[in-house]
Amino acid sequence: MKELIEAIVTPLVDAPDKMVITELETDKQVTYRLSVDKCDIGKVIGKQGRIAKAIRTVVYAASSNSSKRVQLEIND
Repeated sequence: MKELIEAIVTPLVDAPDKMVITELETDKQVTYRLSVDKCDIGKVIGKQGRIAKAIRTVVYAASSNSSKRVQLEIND
């Protein structure tokens, strides 16, 4: 899943080397935290959050086979 998030976000940002994806796993949930450079946060979120919503939709669809709930957080 980390590779999927990285493949989606890397072309959007100007500083892909500063992108960090961390994974926090509990019994029922997996949370991915995406951190990017401050100048790239607007590109990842998009106007009115449209790009962030699209990224989350793809991640949730890819994890539909998993028994755990998947959540994507975008940190600034």
